[in-house]
Amino acid sequence: MSVLAVEKEVNPRFDDFLFDWSTKFQFLVGGYGSSKSYHVALKIILKLLEEKRTALVVREVYDTHRDSTFSLLEEIVIDLGLEHRVKCVTSPMQIRFPNGSKIIFKGMDKPGKLKSINNVSLIWIEEGSEVKYAGFKELLGRLRHPTLKLHMILSTNPVGEDNWTYLHFFKDEQNNRFILDDQELYKKKTIVVNDTYYHHSTADDNLFLPSSYIEQLEEMKEYDPDLYRVARKGHFGVNGKRVLPQFEEAPHGEVVEAINNIKKPLFRIGMDFGFVDSFNAVLRMVVDTEKLYLYIYWEYYKNNKTDDETVEDLKDFKDSGERIIADSAEPKTIRYFRKQGFNMTGAYKFKGSRLQNTKKMKRFRKIICSDECPNTIREWKNLVYKTDRNDNIIPDEFNIDPHTFSAAWYGLDGYDVADLKEKGQRARPNRKRSSRERR
Repeated sequence: MSVLAVEKEVNPRFDDFLFDWSTKFQFLVGGYGSSKSYHVALKIILKLLEEKRTALVVREVYDTHRDSTFSLLEEIVIDLGLEHRVKCVTSPMQIRFPNGSKIIFKGMDKPGKLKSINNVSLIWIEEGSEVKYAGFKELLGRLRHPTLKLHMILSTNPVGEDNWTYLHFFKDEQNNRFILDDQELYKKKTIVVNDTYYHHSTADDNLFLPSSYIEQLEEMKEYDPDLYRVARKGHFGVNGKRVLPQFEEAPHGEVVEAINNIKKPLFRIGMDFGFVDSFNAVLRMVVDTEKLYLYIYWEYYKNNKTDDETVEDLKDFKDSGERIIADSAEPKTIRYFRKQGFNMTGAYKFKGSRLQNTKKMKRFRKIICSDECPNTIREWKNLVYKTDRNDNIIPDEFNIDPHTFSAAWYGLDGYDVADLKEKGQRARPNRKRSSRERR
C-alpha cells in the first residue's frame, strides 16, 4: 500500500505477516523492541479498513490498555493520516471506522463484561503470557461470526516453559502433547503448523531502533542472564534461578552404559508418598563415587493409588529385596509396606533438612537422567527457587512441589557428596533392560 511506503513504518521482518490471514491463530513471540505489537496493531487497522469487522483487543488488566494498545492504535491511525475518518474514542475506549468496523477493548480482570460481546471475528491478545489459560479458553468461545473467517492473534514476550502459552502452542511434556519445537522456530523465524502461524522476532528485526537500545539489551547478559534470554534473544526457557543447573537428560541406553562403567557405584532408591494432589514417586539412582555424578535410570510416578494398589505396582521391589528409603513423615505407610515384605526404612528428617538436602543435590558435578524418566526430567530441568518480595531467592522453596526431587532426597539419606563413605551394594543394571526397568 502506498501509505505504508510513504510512512516507512514497516520492518521487512513483518512484510509477509501484515497481509497473511490464512490461519485462524497467529502467535507472535519475541524479544523487547522487536516491533511485534506495532505490526499487529497495523495489521488489524488495515484489515478493518478493508472489511466490516468487530475486533476485540484483550489484556489481563483493562486499565493497561490506555497507555499501550489503545495508544498504539491511535498513533498508527494518526501516522496514516486517517484521524479524520477513523475515530478514537476514549470513554469507553473504542476505535470506529467509516465502514462500520470497530475495535473494542476488554480486560480479563472484568470477565463479566465479555458476555455482552457479539459477532467478534478478530481477537488480539496482547501480552498473552499474562492472561490466564482459563481466560484464553473463554475468549475462544467469544470468537464467533456467522459469515466471516475467524482469527486470533497472540503477541507476547517469552517467559518460562511452564507458562500456558508454551504448553499450548509448543509442547506439554506432562501431558505428552507436542506441537512445535521452539528451537526450530528460533532458526526458521516463521513456521505454519496446522492452523497456527508462528512468528519470531528480536530487536535486530526493528530497523528503527537506536543502537543504544540494543546495547542496553546486550548489557543484560552480564547482570541478568534470564532477562537477557527473554529480552534480547526472545527465547522461552527456565524463568528464574535454576536449582540444578548441572542437570541433563540422556538416552536410556547411554545412561545404563555409563552406570555399568562406574568403578565404585552406589545404588540407592528413594520414595515420596502422595495420593490426590501429590504423587507416589520412586527413583532408582546410582552415584559415581569418584566423579560425583548422580544417575537416575528408573522412575515410578502415580497418584490416586491406595497403598495396596501401590504395593502391587511395586511388587518387583518386594521380590528383589532392594532397600527403599522413604519419607519418614509417613510411618504408618512405611509399616504397611514392611508388613507386605518390602525392605523399606524412613529417611532421617530434622529442622533444616530440606535446605541441607537441596545443598547436597547441588554439590553433584553432574546429574544425568534417563529419557525414560519423563516426570523427573519435567520437575528437575525447570526447577527454580521461589523468591521473596525483594526478589531474593528462598533457598528451600521452589516454583513447584517436585515429588521426584523429594524421592531423591530420601534415597540419598546418609550420603555426603563431599565425603562418601558407603560402597555399592548391588550389581550393576544390565545393558539389556530388566523387568524392573521396563515397568
